[in-house]
Amino acid sequence: MTEHQKINAVSAGDAISSIYLISLASQQQSRNGPYWRLELKDAEGTLEAKIWSPLSLSFPSLAAGQMVHVEGRVSLYRDQLQLTVDALRVLDEEEIAGLPMEEYVISSSRPASDMLEDIENLCEKELTHKPWRKFMRSVLSDKRIRPLLLKAPAAKSVHHAYAGGLLEHMLSVAELCMLMAGHYPELDRQTLLAAALLHDIGKIDEMEGMLVTEYTDEGKLLGHIVQGIVMLEPYLRKSGLEPELVMHFKHLIASHHGVPEFGAVREPATPEAFVLHYADNIDAKLAQCRGILPPAGEGEGMAWSAYQTLLGRSLCRPVRTPAAEEKPVRQEKKESRQEERQCSLL
Repeated sequence: MTEHQKINAVSAGDAISSIYLISLASQQQSRNGPYWRLELKDAEGTLEAKIWSPLSLSFPSLAAGQMVHVEGRVSLYRDQLQLTVDALRVLDEEEIAGLPMEEYVISSSRPASDMLEDIENLCEKELTHKPWRKFMRSVLSDKRIRPLLLKAPAAKSVHHAYAGGLLEHMLSVAELCMLMAGHYPELDRQTLLAAALLHDIGKIDEMEGMLVTEYTDEGKLLGHIVQGIVMLEPYLRKSGLEPELVMHFKHLIASHHGVPEFGAVREPATPEAFVLHYADNIDAKLAQCRGILPPAGEGEGMAWSAYQTLLGRSLCRPVRTPAAEEKPVRQEKKESRQEERQCSLL
């Protein structure tokens, strides 16, 4: 297999012979004939590429989502790196299956299998009501659902939009909900956990494509909230759960977007529904912040992002409190009194 040349390490003048993902492909016309304008992608970045005539005539169709082996040379055009393609071959499914996909698509920093194991352990620990445990086991072990969960993003572009992102979001929201359930004991901890873990399960059918994520026809027409409730209905019927618990669980999923203008089927009407909505919202917002703002180094000053259309504002990375802090005055006084008592005993 050809060694992968990372896009972020490419410079003008470099000769390229590597495999990349096509994230954009369009056929255009120049004075010398038709040409292909491509955007090549790996997990580190993107690179514009051109296939000029007459070589372009060898490719009647190219499309986003294809994996290709390309050869060519990188040059600088209008201060941007651009690859002139001398040879290109589309990989077949068998070749793609043998690729380390983490080199070509952005993935969660944690292995998806580890996150799924954490979710299963959380269910075993928290779900003492047998029907809830049976329900969650049946969903998470389903032969269709499980492999999709292991690679699904949580969104196309807004938050956790990478392979394994859905599991990362599910686990994070569930852990936030369990923290709040510990603080507010009046909450139904088990119904809240089940809904926190499965509130976005419909996204495995709302979107498709690991290499280039697009909405399915069903996703466009129904959306993941409706798709999730429909998907889970057979498992709920076989679980033995009390009808009132099933109704509450469905309400949590139906209302987790908060208001109809953001896609909620109903507004939150129970304490657990409020908790899930805000936990989901804060996890998504902080994931957006991580994707927009560079992490702060020791002693770095304040930084601002460009204007974010989806958030309706620019984001600020504030100055952090120094990590090495002096002991609080109250702690110093306490330790001083302890030393005085020890001295008096000598």
